[in-house]
Amino acid sequence: MKELFTKIKFIFTDPVLRRKIGFLLAMILVFRLFSAVPIPSIDQVALKDFFDKNNFLGMVNMFSGGGLQSLSIVMLGVMPYITASIIMQVLQMSFPRLKEMQKEEGEAGRRKIANISRVASVFIAGISAFGYMHLLQSSHILPSLDTFDMAVNVIMAIGGAVFLMWIGELISEFGIGNGLSLMIFAGIIASAPGTLRQAYEGVISDSSQIPMFLGIFAFLLVLIYLIVYVTEAERPVPINQTKVVRAGEKAQTIQTFLPIKLNQAGVIPIIFAISILMFPQMIYGFLSSINIVGDTSVLATVVEFLNNQLYQGIIYFILVFLFTFFYTAVTFDPKEMAENLQKAGNFVPGIRPGEDTEEFFGKITTRVTFIGAVFLGLVAVLPMLIGGLTGITYLGIGGTSLLIIVSVGIDLIRKVNAQISVREYLNSVD
Repeated sequence: MKELFTKIKFIFTDPVLRRKIGFLLAMILVFRLFSAVPIPSIDQVALKDFFDKNNFLGMVNMFSGGGLQSLSIVMLGVMPYITASIIMQVLQMSFPRLKEMQKEEGEAGRRKIANISRVASVFIAGISAFGYMHLLQSSHILPSLDTFDMAVNVIMAIGGAVFLMWIGELISEFGIGNGLSLMIFAGIIASAPGTLRQAYEGVISDSSQIPMFLGIFAFLLVLIYLIVYVTEAERPVPINQTKVVRAGEKAQTIQTFLPIKLNQAGVIPIIFAISILMFPQMIYGFLSSINIVGDTSVLATVVEFLNNQLYQGIIYFILVFLFTFFYTAVTFDPKEMAENLQKAGNFVPGIRPGEDTEEFFGKITTRVTFIGAVFLGLVAVLPMLIGGLTGITYLGIGGTSLLIIVSVGIDLIRKVNAQISVREYLNSVD
C-alpha cells in the first residue's frame, strides 16, 4: 500500500507524467461531451425501448463508448477504425506483399498501412451509418428522412468517427495507453452508474430480489478474478540460447522462456462476431425501408431466427470460438516463429529446428487457444445467460464489459508503471 501511495505521489509531482495523464483525462472529457450531443429528430423513448430489446445493439453501443444509444454525433465510436484495422491484419495474411511491406520498410511501412486503415474506416463508417439510419427509421425511432437529411446525418456520423479516431491517436501519442481502448473503457465506466441505479430501484421495488442481486454481485467478483487470471495466463515454452562470452571460450547455453498467452486475441473475436450478427439486421432494415423485401423474405426469416435468444446465443458462441482461432492464426505464425529461432541460433530443448519446431508451436498454440476460445465464448454470452436465468436484461456490465475493463486496466497500469520507471531513472541521472 505504501508503494502505491508513493507512485501516486510521484505521478502528481513529476511534470511529464502529470501532463500526460492530464491530457488523457482532457481528451476523455471531450469524448464524453460529444457523446451527449444527439443528432436531430430522435424519439428517445422508442430508442431506449429498442435498445432494451436488442442485445447486440447494446453490445455495439458498448464498443461505441455509449454514443450509439443516445444517437450522438459520435454514435459509431471507434468501431469503424477497429474494424478497418482488423481487416488490414487479415489482408496481410492473405496478401504477403502487405506483410512484406511492413517488415521491409519498417516504420514507413507501418505508417502506410495505418493510412490505408484510416481511409478504409471512413468507408466503413459511411456504410455503418447508412445502415443504422435505415434500421432506426424502420423501427420508427427516426422519422422518414429525405435524401438531404439522410446525407447530413450520415456525414455527421462519419465526421464523428473520424474525430474519435483522431482523438484516440492523440491519446496514444501524447497521453498514456491505447487511446481507442481507453475510450471504450471510459464509455463502459460511464454507463455503470445507470446500471447501479436500475439495480437499486429493482431492489427497492421488490425486496425479495435482494438475494438474487447479492448472488449476481458475488458471481461478478469471481468472474473478475477469472478474467484477470486468464488475461495474465501464459504457457511458457523453454528456449535455449547459445552464447559465446569470449573468443576461444566454450559456448554457454542460456535457457529463457517464450510466453504464449492463453487469450492472444483479446476482444477482437467478439467484435467480429457482433459485426456479422448485426449485418443481416442492418441490410434488412435498409431493404425493407425501400420496399425491396417483405416480412416473408428469406432475409426476414434470418433476422427473426437471429432475434431468438437461444439461437442467437448459440451462434454468437460459435462465432466467437471460431474467430478466436482465426485471429490467433493471423497474429501468431508458428512457421515464422520457428524460422526466427533458427536464424538466431536458438532452439526448443528436445525439438529439432525447422519443421519439427513449427509443428511443436502449432500444437501448443492450438491447445492453448482452445481453452482461451471456450472461455471467451462463455464470457461473451454471459449477459444472455444471466438475463435468461434471472430476467434482468439491463445488466450493462456483463462479461464482455468486464473483460474490456480488466484488460484495458491492466495494460494502463503496466504503461503507467513503465513511465514511472523511466522518469525515476531520468531524474536520478539528472
